[in-house]
Amino acid sequence: MAISGRVPLLVLLGLVPVVLRPTFGTMWLWLLAVTLVVAVDFLLAPRPEVLEISRRPTDPVRLGHTTSTTLVVANPSGRTVAGLLRDAWQPTAGASANRFPIRLTPGDRVLLRTPLQPVRRGDLRAHGVTVRARGPLGLASRQRTTDVPGVVRSLPPFESRKHLPSRLARLRDLDGRSAVRVRGQGTEFDSLREYVQGDDVRSIDWRATARNRNVVVRTWQPERDRRVVLVLDTSRTSAGRVDDVPRLDSAMDAALLLAALAARAGDRVDFLAGDRRVRARLRATGPREAAATLQDTMADLEPVIAEADWTTLAGAVTALGRQRALVVLLTPLESSAVEEGLLPVLPTLTKHHRVVLASVKDPALDRLAAAREDIDDVYDAAAAEQVLARRRGTAELLRALGVDVVDASAEQLPPALTDHYLALKARGLL
Repeated sequence: MAISGRVPLLVLLGLVPVVLRPTFGTMWLWLLAVTLVVAVDFLLAPRPEVLEISRRPTDPVRLGHTTSTTLVVANPSGRTVAGLLRDAWQPTAGASANRFPIRLTPGDRVLLRTPLQPVRRGDLRAHGVTVRARGPLGLASRQRTTDVPGVVRSLPPFESRKHLPSRLARLRDLDGRSAVRVRGQGTEFDSLREYVQGDDVRSIDWRATARNRNVVVRTWQPERDRRVVLVLDTSRTSAGRVDDVPRLDSAMDAALLLAALAARAGDRVDFLAGDRRVRARLRATGPREAAATLQDTMADLEPVIAEADWTTLAGAVTALGRQRALVVLLTPLESSAVEEGLLPVLPTLTKHHRVVLASVKDPALDRLAAAREDIDDVYDAAAAEQVLARRRGTAELLRALGVDVVDASAEQLPPALTDHYLALKARGLL
């Protein structure tokens, strides 16, 4: 039961008879009359459960973008139902304007749309639909909350997709060059032509040369249908925030851009996410669905406050196939975590694959290192320089082991990683 603001006003109206006849009996008689009127109004109010409420499916939405959910409310009863309806969602769904005045005559039906703007990834659910049906006098209402299942899937925002057209143009330029003739690992045979000065002598096709008067060389082009394996670290280091954005989310953005580009290039994209165990796994998909499928897979991933078990993750990479691949490790370049967990498994990975480590760099470190205004700034700058020096030392160690390191800010990491991928492809190293 719920009462409206009219009831206190009705009680205050009792001051008139009390002033005219100032006795306790008059006061109690008025309160009793108000109580009886409210009780009768409540009994005459229609029951909220007579309404039939259903919810239409809600399409997935990128984090920070707006969508809406639609309720279908029908009144199959023979009475008019008037009152208020509230469509409640968990707070992170960002529901707004979710209270609706309703007045449904017998047989009437209405659509009610609640705007949603999610503030976190994953499946965000409705808590229930509350209907408050007023009595004929508008003093009391019957109230009931009904479970009307609803879910909106909030996907990673993929802000870096703005860089995709320019990288696709570079990819088309790379594929369209008639003079891509590089001999080396990661290339495939294209055609035969006459030897010219400057060609690698290892490209000479001796059998073809024996059948011709001139020396003939093989030409090569970047291979298509290569494998790209994205490994997303969801351990404790990914929970850190850079410019108020979790490192995990920034790494997802870089992975999405690279996956979209590699799929368009004809490469097969596999995806792994994990910490002490594998949290998500996705095998190769079509070029048009790669980013969308990967977004859906990433939606539920959250940082886990535990160290990454790189032995398990490396084993999961091997389980995807023995064919040589570009393995991209999306993990912070944190000295202790890399040296204690990742270094022992790198020889196994680099033996069979081309390995790239992509890390989100905190620009605040550079700002602190550059500040020299007072003594506190100097101490902060010294600490920042120590951290940067450790990062540089870890990066050099990784490069010595054959690992390419891409260390850039959250905004610059996606284009930097795709540029590195294109450079590897142009040099025939995939």
